[in-house]
Amino acid sequence: MATKTSPRSTSRSGKAPGYRCAECGWTTAKWVGRCGECQAWGTVEEVGAVVARTTAAATVLEPARPIADVDATDAAFLPTGVGELDRVLGGGLVPGAVILLAGEPGVGKSTLLLDVAAKVGAGTGGAGEGTAARDVLYVTGEESAAQVKLRAERIGAVAPRLFLAAETDLAQALGHVEKVQPQLLIVDSVQTLSSPEVDGSAGGVSQVREVAASIIAAAKRRNMTTLLVGHVTKDGSIAGPRLLEHLVDVVCQFEGERHSRLRLLRAVKNRYGPTDEVGCFDLAETGIVSVADPSGLFVSRTREPVSGTCITVTLEGRRPLLAEVQSLLAESAAGQPRRATSGLDSSRVAMLLAVLQQRAGCLLHKDDSYVATVGGVKLSEPATDLAVALAVASAKTRTALPQRLIAFGEVGLAGEVRPVPGINRRIQEAHRLGFTHAVVPASPAGPGDVPEGFKVREVAHVAEALELLIPG
Repeated sequence: MATKTSPRSTSRSGKAPGYRCAECGWTTAKWVGRCGECQAWGTVEEVGAVVARTTAAATVLEPARPIADVDATDAAFLPTGVGELDRVLGGGLVPGAVILLAGEPGVGKSTLLLDVAAKVGAGTGGAGEGTAARDVLYVTGEESAAQVKLRAERIGAVAPRLFLAAETDLAQALGHVEKVQPQLLIVDSVQTLSSPEVDGSAGGVSQVREVAASIIAAAKRRNMTTLLVGHVTKDGSIAGPRLLEHLVDVVCQFEGERHSRLRLLRAVKNRYGPTDEVGCFDLAETGIVSVADPSGLFVSRTREPVSGTCITVTLEGRRPLLAEVQSLLAESAAGQPRRATSGLDSSRVAMLLAVLQQRAGCLLHKDDSYVATVGGVKLSEPATDLAVALAVASAKTRTALPQRLIAFGEVGLAGEVRPVPGINRRIQEAHRLGFTHAVVPASPAGPGDVPEGFKVREVAHVAEALELLIPG
């Protein structure tokens, strides 16, 4: 009896085909629904048999030049007029660069890029007056041109050299690029465009790869700066093939909580600048505004000192930010005390409560504990441990800490206070905002250059900090 041959069992050349994951490049001899390396579903595709190899071109369009003869001014930064975005990018937009901006729905990606488009199109992107306006093409696949116009009028982002095109077809979008010939192209979003030459629906692995490759090729050929909006998955990673992040020059993540107006922009990858800068924005009804000094958003203002509060300085990238930790303890009515946190890692707070009880003699086993941050900021840095410990101890003893005092340091299970990076940078930021005292970890290098009139106390153990600040 003849055996029926599966269409996936042989290739045209008669040899068993190979299969490769479009996300991570993992290969296998037979097709599977889930990648064995990155565990992604539906990304394993057949690799066709190689029938020819690329040979060297007979003529070269542009000969190679010595690196000393290359004109670097062609890749000079062009400011966008949005200071926080320029900070993250390293100085502004680079001609020919392709930037991917990803974030959750409703975080403000389209609003930010529409503001950038208007400033560049109106010629207000430079540092001084008289900056030449540049042609900007905004391709939207999620809204109509009229909807984008309404949002632009609401946030004041209407410019004479800003062109709108509502397209979901890749060929049509590239046709608009040929006709307008913009210096800045914005695509919102890369997952909404599709090419009829490639199988699959818009947003699929094959379509995203083709759309990104075509747009990047046009950007490099025309020396056109391109901003791509990308969607994210449930776990926060960028949707589509991992190849997308490798192809672009800059990858930025736009973060923010729905109940908070604060938005943070981080550079995950940057070929032209640092990746440890953070930009802060305030998303309001009238648009998005850069926040050069966001520390005041995370610190409450009270006339009299209140027990259970402590100010700390956390580093977001290279930027120091002041944040306030608040704690409230109440006698538990149940057999199992409640441990509630907001803006902090619950497991780390539970560890600090255990350290306070076992290493510092602060009995908390009969109290419900509530520990939170002010302004909805999330603190994940271990340097905030000492501030959390002091806030809890302050709530337990009902003794308020001085209003002009900050504390930072990592606390270990033995109760030791470990050094953290950027001690002097944190102290300088606290001094700039009017604080006069700091409790910091003891380190061999010391706190560095301390401003005049600023008092620093180094502690090696959490019990030492409690004895210093909360006597008895």
